[in-house]
Amino acid sequence: MAVFAGERWRSELPSHDIFNKLREELDLEPKANCRRTAKSLTFCLNGDIFLWNDADSVFYTTNLRQLNSEDSNESVKYQTLLCINPPRFEVCQVLLSPTQYHVALIGQRGATVLELPQRWGKRSEFEGGRSEVNCKTIPVAERFFTSSASVTLRQAAWFPSETEEPHLVLLTSDNTIRFYGLKEPQTPARALSVSQSEEDSSVHTRGRSYAASLGEIAVAFDFGPVAGAPRQLTGQRSKEDVLVYPLYILYENGETYLSYTSLAHSSGSLSKPIGPLPMYPAAEDNYGYDACAVLCLPCVPNILVIATETGTLYHCVVLEAEEEEEETGAVERWMRGSEAVPSLYVFECVELELTLKLAAGEEEPPVESDFTCPIRLHRDPLCQHRYHCTHEAGVHSVGLTWFNKLHKFLQSDEEDKDSLQELAAEHRCIVEHILCTRPLSSSLSAPVRGFWIVSDLSLGATMICITSTYECLLLPLLSSIRPPSPPLLCSHPGVGSASSPLRGLHDDSFEQHIRNILARSSTNPLMLRAGDKDTSSPPPECLQLLSRATQVFREEKSLRESAERLADKYEDAKYRQEATMNRVKQVLGSLRGQLPVNMKEEYQKKQMDKGVSPARATVALNAHQRKCVQEVIKEQGEHIGEMMKQIKDIKNHFSF
Repeated sequence: MAVFAGERWRSELPSHDIFNKLREELDLEPKANCRRTAKSLTFCLNGDIFLWNDADSVFYTTNLRQLNSEDSNESVKYQTLLCINPPRFEVCQVLLSPTQYHVALIGQRGATVLELPQRWGKRSEFEGGRSEVNCKTIPVAERFFTSSASVTLRQAAWFPSETEEPHLVLLTSDNTIRFYGLKEPQTPARALSVSQSEEDSSVHTRGRSYAASLGEIAVAFDFGPVAGAPRQLTGQRSKEDVLVYPLYILYENGETYLSYTSLAHSSGSLSKPIGPLPMYPAAEDNYGYDACAVLCLPCVPNILVIATETGTLYHCVVLEAEEEEEETGAVERWMRGSEAVPSLYVFECVELELTLKLAAGEEEPPVESDFTCPIRLHRDPLCQHRYHCTHEAGVHSVGLTWFNKLHKFLQSDEEDKDSLQELAAEHRCIVEHILCTRPLSSSLSAPVRGFWIVSDLSLGATMICITSTYECLLLPLLSSIRPPSPPLLCSHPGVGSASSPLRGLHDDSFEQHIRNILARSSTNPLMLRAGDKDTSSPPPECLQLLSRATQVFREEKSLRESAERLADKYEDAKYRQEATMNRVKQVLGSLRGQLPVNMKEEYQKKQMDKGVSPARATVALNAHQRKCVQEVIKEQGEHIGEMMKQIKDIKNHFSF
């Protein structure tokens, strides 16, 4: 793991006065016997950490960089941000706006936006470093929640645009998504009905109860990266590109709808939900039920993560719809209302271990837990291919190690679906059980109160977890998914070893076989229990947890021993093969040395071959050609004879 400078704050923050104050006020909270859900009451901004105290309706904040400074001997003070108009509901989540000027306080019965104060002074603190700062708060949809007692808030999120006016998006239990601006927080700027029925969403309570029993209620949504609007929505006559944000809407029955939203364009067609999006390969149960959360990873292609309350995660690749080549076909498809929609390819399915699986006896069947709870999905600002899950029983981290190979596969011209399925079978994601707060189903509920990823590399990539007892857990992170283990020697074979008979014994390589053995299917997470830390756990619970830990360590030890045995066998086989190859070389060398060598005869033969002139090429002539050649030769002979006679007469005349 990479070592970052300035890690002193990791040891100073857990014992900070903020957590001491929160732990003192924890005893004043009422002891709830009902099940509690995980909360997200902390965030970081510009090196400052913010923690929400719901009992006093205030934010506590301190600077992490000051905790890193070595010259600060005395404890770093903290500031308290007070709400002028505090929320009248229990806050379950705090959301920082894209512009980083507002914080949304979210609860099941309302939403309030807190405006962060100005900074100035030597250390750039709020209002020059005052201990208590009054902050402006803006209640959102307060009249709506007051007049609608049966309506609850299911999810809230900021509209992802950073250049436009901040808008808060609320999904309520009446199957409606509303967009609220901060200038008019009581009147929605846009309302989007997400009811699956063709009737209006403003039906009576009995109709909504029927829809809830069938799972036809929207439970979550998430925005995808900005993209151009489809041609079917903007119309054929629109020449300018319209930028929209895909809005994925998840229903409890597992279906996903898609809506294209844009605050800059008021066209109603951009907000019409389309779907359900087809999912491939098809499944009889539509990939589970009790869906509770959806997350769109901002990568290309988009990866949609769907979570269920049973702890099942589906990683779906968003495949864009193919446009018709002929415009007439597209117009006809638009006229009949069956426009092309993107499809979801379920690349893999992951089962989270919410409560620890206990070790079963030799003759006992494996114990299966029926524990379920809602799951929150969190993006990782450091790595697009990694996300985190918080729930009532702890924290999980998931890394998609197969995304790069999937991206290369989609860029290639290969269209074989079997190859894609083989890719999904060979490369599995990495699931790490980080924190377990409820090891057994019978344990008390102790969900986390805060979760955040510090993305400032000057402070070091760190995961912050705030437990139910306000204990601050800080875990260092890599800025990317951990790389695979170094390649083995067999990954780079030498010359001549490609045709080794040992490589034909098995379809998979030895390296892949070792990797499959060393793949960890379970881990021992950091474990915390609810209640008083001074009281010991019941003996049956301690025995079960001890059996679980023993089982994991026993499996890991057996896997290491198996890998060592296979590695020894491979080294022994490689040594024997090299010895055999050396022996074969020696035998071939000795045989070659025994062959007769006639150096003198070979030299003489080469010299004679050099002196022999190449044979002249013979020309085949017919009878007529032969006769003509003879006549020419005869004439030339007679001419030569006459010339010789003339030369003789000249010699006699001059008496030579």
